[in-house]
Amino acid sequence: MESDPFINEYKYGKYPKAMAVIGFPSVGLVGSIAANFVARTLHLERVATMISKDFPPYTIVHDGIPSSPVRIYAGERACDDGIRCDQLVVFMSEFMPRPDLIKPVVDKLLEWCSEKEIGTILTLEGINVGEMPDDAPIYGVASTPKTRAMFENYGVKEMKEGMVSGISGVLLFEGERLGIDVICLLGPARLDYPDARGAARLLEIVAKMLPELKLDPEPLYKEAEQIEQQMKAALDSVRQPKKLADESVIYG
Repeated sequence: MESDPFINEYKYGKYPKAMAVIGFPSVGLVGSIAANFVARTLHLERVATMISKDFPPYTIVHDGIPSSPVRIYAGERACDDGIRCDQLVVFMSEFMPRPDLIKPVVDKLLEWCSEKEIGTILTLEGINVGEMPDDAPIYGVASTPKTRAMFENYGVKEMKEGMVSGISGVLLFEGERLGIDVICLLGPARLDYPDARGAARLLEIVAKMLPELKLDPEPLYKEAEQIEQQMKAALDSVRQPKKLADESVIYG
């Protein structure tokens, strides 16, 4: 009998020393937007989905193919000298699991990453800082001394005190407990709408961490308005069934 949640694989394989980028929604939906952009621009392949009876009852349709709301993409790109670059794995979703599901989702994610020999987990978060300057810093929290030492190299300001919630928060404390390299980047983002520009700022750091992938966040800045509208429409379509259900209670 399969556990819940479980991971359904479409393509089997391992990703030795790969980096896994985790994009679940937070402030400004920056994690979801960034993860979608990475998977799309690097032409990553859907290799698995995470499924649970307690996930929202909807499907994400891409290129005509329906998927669970939590998808896993992977791929590799050749470097200029013809040598194979490190592989990249992306977990993405447009919904945040309810609080009692977050720990089981993280446990399954970490178990799968361990089985696939993934080296580092990078999770992306937005933080609400109100009226922020364009040069507001990107903050970082990491689970191991090795990953904390990386921040200075990439222009990330280490968060010394604070709180990180949701998927990222649980990944961080489990990473610290188990000795797994987990990095969380926290970028300023607008609270009231999907913030593609905030996602692009996080991707600037990701591009520095993985220069061989030649990830260019500039198109995300240019596509910001269109992406924000698409993400808003996707969220509205998810919320609509609940609204109709609420109205049926009120007016039924």
